Amino acid sequence: MNFHWYDWAGYIGVLLVLLAYFLLQARKLHGNKLVYQLMNILGAFGVLLSLTFGSFNWSAFLLEVAWIAIGIYGIARGAQLKRMGRSVD
Repeated sequence: MNFHWYDWAGYIGVLLVLLAYFLLQARKLHGNKLVYQLMNILGAFGVLLSLTFGSFNWSAFLLEVAWIAIGIYGIARGAQLKRMGRSVD
């Protein structure tokens, strides 16, 4: 079996998303913190690369696009709350 760079990007992406979720459940990360959002965004982007350059699947592609959009929203919302002087915790 040959692994290409996009296969590795997909595997690393999956690991990042799962690790972020595990750390959230273990209460080591908070869902509204930048690290959690970035792990999800970068993980979803890795999976998107795998889908785009490897074996394409529309449903998985749309899921990853939504995952990225939600992560970006979370970052923007956290920044907005911080600017307003509210706690992000």
